[in-house]
Amino acid sequence: MRLVATSLPALLLLAIACAQQPAAARPVSRTSSPPTQNPIGFDSNDYPGDDALPALRRHFAFAGYWLTNPPGEHQNGWVGKRDALLKNDFGFLVLANGKFDAEIKKARRAGTTPAALGTRDATAAIAAAQREHFPAHTILFLDQEEGGRLNADQSGYLLAWTETVAHSGYLPGVYASGQPVNDSPGKTITTIQDIREQVAARHLHEIAFWVYQDACPPANGCSMQPPPLASSGTPDVAAWQYAQSPRRKEITAACARTYAADGNCYVPDLPKIMLDLTVAASPDPSHGR
Repeated sequence: MRLVATSLPALLLLAIACAQQPAAARPVSRTSSPPTQNPIGFDSNDYPGDDALPALRRHFAFAGYWLTNPPGEHQNGWVGKRDALLKNDFGFLVLANGKFDAEIKKARRAGTTPAALGTRDATAAIAAAQREHFPAHTILFLDQEEGGRLNADQSGYLLAWTETVAHSGYLPGVYASGQPVNDSPGKTITTIQDIREQVAARHLHEIAFWVYQDACPPANGCSMQPPPLASSGTPDVAAWQYAQSPRRKEITAACARTYAADGNCYVPDLPKIMLDLTVAASPDPSHGR
């Protein structure tokens, strides 16, 4: 996922904090993960190709798997590739693209409420998961790209999506920001914190979270030796995306040298495939095998 919006003041604060840390210098390592390290996975908007899977499996335990067109794309190269990933012993982070605030508002002006739009998109994601033969109780993650506190339209859309999935036989999850942004004088909030508060207040179904937080620190950049999952700053998450391609310069100054010169993250023996990196509690975080 590469289309992310957060508060500029918060990003500047993070950049200052990062700049005060010693710069990381280690590139992505070929060394295999130590036994005590949490499993690492990759995700990419573009399917890397069947031929690349054996090399990717030498580095990664699981892969992000798009059920719908990724953000900004008009097609989805992941369709029909579950068996190929299974043959290479990958676990899964299964996700579906969500709507931006502007898209939700446009639909509302045309007569479709945020809740109706969320229900419709969730129904499409459920149907796609069934076509891809993901088993019952697989966690389907909604890709919530925009950070900060959700407005009423965003909340209506997202919570309708997760509740629809919760009633389908699959389990709801959300990929969302764990980066603190200014919320009120002297206070900050993260998107995941906001969603959790709303779920608790409305007594809705529990949601699994895949947090993105690539600011350095707590992230350490494009490294196959990731920080501990518990260091993300967001407790009780299923997975933490700690590196993105391309890197966001304003918050990754302290780990800039871990990325390639073009700002992307690559595995050494696959230099043309730019990746996002995720550490998780399980080698199959969506339980999609």
